[in-house]
Formats: sequence, structure tokens, C-alpha cells
Amino acid sequence: MDSAASELLAPPEPAEEELRPWQQDRTRAPIATKVVVAGGFGVGKTTFVSSVSEITPLQTEAVMTRASEATDDLSSTPEKTTTTVAMDFGRVTLDDDLVLYVFGTPGQQRFWFMWDDIVRGAIGAVVMADTRRLTDCFPALDYFESCGLPYIVAVNHFEGTESFAPEDVREALTVPPHIPVVIMDARDRISVVESLLGLVGHALDELPE
Repeated sequence: MDSAASELLAPPEPAEEELRPWQQDRTRAPIATKVVVAGGFGVGKTTFVSSVSEITPLQTEAVMTRASEATDDLSSTPEKTTTTVAMDFGRVTLDDDLVLYVFGTPGQQRFWFMWDDIVRGAIGAVVMADTRRLTDCFPALDYFESCGLPYIVAVNHFEGTESFAPEDVREALTVPPHIPVVIMDARDRISVVESLLGLVGHALDELPE
């Protein structure tokens, strides 16, 4: 067999993964930052984390059973069959040297006791809201207000629902003027990244040190 034939039959060499500048420079290290995604049951937190994560996200989804019918309202999300029972976790690189570790909290009240541990060390939080049931995000808003952690409100716009301007949502939730309110789609990576960038910018403004 000649050399040309040997080259054609040889298995292709695996493509090298493109390295980021901070991975090539041993004197630099990425800034690792923790953020939290919170909100009511079925608002899209797991989808949010899954859409943006550059690694296979860690999920603690459990199949919902008839035993939860008395506590979990599925009227607005009848197609939902699983629920987060601990947390979601993903990672996203926003810049050459800024890595976000994204933690999603469980939405049901019976799992709220885990929030203190999940939030510890975070620079800020995204509070997700569904305009069909805005009251579901009040516990998260109250929680982050009480602990003083910077947060933004991200309205997850579901298909077939009425669109509202950010200022209308702000007024309905009585969110202070300095808190960013954004309209986004948890299924769209760019939309999620923009929300995270908004949170990081707001956190830097609130906690510049």
C-alpha cells in the first residue's frame, strides 16, 4: 500500500479544542464567580441553567407523583412532569477571564430550607418571574431583600402569554427603581447570557469592592 492510500485510510486526528487566552497564559487565572437563579415553581430555572451551561448541567430532577398534587399548582404548567428537589448547576464563561458558576434553587416551599446553603458565597441572584403568576416570585424577592444580596428580576416570557413592558412588571412587583427588570426567554442562550451580564453589572455597582 502506497503512502497516499495509507493517509486516506488512517483515522482522522481529533480536533484540538480552541483554548482561551487565560488557558494559554499560565500567569493568569479566571475569576470564578457564583450566581444564583431563584423563583417560583415551574418558572423556568432548570431551563435557564441548561440553556447557558457550557458543561453538562447537574440536575436533581425527580418525577412528580400524585402525592404532590395538593402542594404543587400545575394549572399554569400542565405539561410539567418533573421538579427540582435540590439544585441545578452549570458553568458559563462570559469573558476571557470571567467564569460564572450558576446555581438554580428549588422552587417549592418545602425545599426552601436549602436556600441559605445554595446562596452562600454568591455575588448576586436572578429572580425569575412568570407574568401569569407574579405572586410566586415574592418569597424570592423578600429573601434577597432581607439578606442584602444584589439581584435582578428576569421575566421569562412563555409562548402564548401577554407581553408586558419591564416597567409594568416593576410596578406590579413594587421592585425598587435601582433593580434591573428584564424580559427574557429561558430557552434562548443569548437571552440568558444577557440576563447574567445584567446581573454581574448590577452586582458590581452594588458591591464594587
